[in-house]
Amino acid sequence: MISQQIKSAIRDIPDFPKAGIIFKDITPILKDPLLCGYIVDAFVEKLKSTRIDAVAGIESRGFLFGLTLATRLGVPFVPVRKAGKLPFSIKQKAYSLEYGTAIIELHTDAFEPGQHILIHDDLLATGGTAFAASELIQEMGGIVAGFSFVVGLGFLNGKERLTPVSDNVLILAEY
Repeated sequence: MISQQIKSAIRDIPDFPKAGIIFKDITPILKDPLLCGYIVDAFVEKLKSTRIDAVAGIESRGFLFGLTLATRLGVPFVPVRKAGKLPFSIKQKAYSLEYGTAIIELHTDAFEPGQHILIHDDLLATGGTAFAASELIQEMGGIVAGFSFVVGLGFLNGKERLTPVSDNVLILAEY
């Protein structure tokens, strides 16, 4: 049921950010506070048997449900930011994208070594950013508790990229 509600709310934007891509725009979901609540409820229910000590939300749309999810789980929220956005001591991870490279960062005191970290983002495509976040978390001594996404584009095989890190990959609505 939640899958269909999410898919009904999502807007397709053709040729964004470049020709040939159909962008799955989740912003219409944000206009529906009841649906937003259902999404967080679904995550909480599906994650209830998973040890989670913190939720790491990937910039920027991973912040939207990531913070609310962390709050509902009663754990800290850890922002995974693009390079140059965090003001304190940081650890970085460079990674490849289909069109170049990028860098993500975490504060060095974001979590304690040995803590179980759930990585959250709005959408799973190729899995590159989520995988880089998992590598960074592991390099800092964290344990990846799993991954959670509102939407997944199954035809891009992102889930397959993430399952060697954790077989706990939760996607509420898959295309």
